[in-house]
Amino acid sequence: MHLGSFINRASLFFLGLASLLYYRYLPARNMAQESTNSIYEFTVKDVRGNDVPLSNYQGKVLLIVNVASKCGLTLSNYKELNILYEKYNDQGFEILAFPCNQFAWQEPGTNEEIQEAVCTRFKAEFPIFEKVDVNGKNAAPLYKFLKSEKGGLLVDAIKWNFTKFLVNKGGKVVERYGPRTPPLEIEKDIQDALGLP
Repeated sequence: MHLGSFINRASLFFLGLASLLYYRYLPARNMAQESTNSIYEFTVKDVRGNDVPLSNYQGKVLLIVNVASKCGLTLSNYKELNILYEKYNDQGFEILAFPCNQFAWQEPGTNEEIQEAVCTRFKAEFPIFEKVDVNGKNAAPLYKFLKSEKGGLLVDAIKWNFTKFLVNKGGKVVERYGPRTPPLEIEKDIQDALGLP
């Protein structure tokens, strides 16, 4: 087989795969966009199982993050998220952390164990919510909406722990950041969303 023929076949394979994945997620994207205008229309459960209407956060800038306590990105992300929270919380900034066990089973604990780890080991003071799925048919409705508003590269699926969504004061998703984007790298975007100089 010639190298050119191999490259053509490989290109066709990846194009077909990308098309398949795109169209697989397209219907969910359209349904979420037609029925929901902002994150304020969702109610989620906190880590203790209590309902929390996201309308409670109306007028605030939010960073919504799927977290895990046993990931290689955990320590650096929690450290930098804590810095941002401490610096901007009194200016209308909130971090909403959603534990997720879908990536290499790196958040295996119960909600109580997760809360204990987050508060004592990682010293997080921002709100922690109930463990959720972020992908697949059992994905939390909030995450279906977030992905429909800001898709990823090739597919909308969350690729790993610590994917971050920045939401403006009006409840609109304005940016999505990959797992390897350190929280402090998005500080300028947070400042802009808060209207800070």
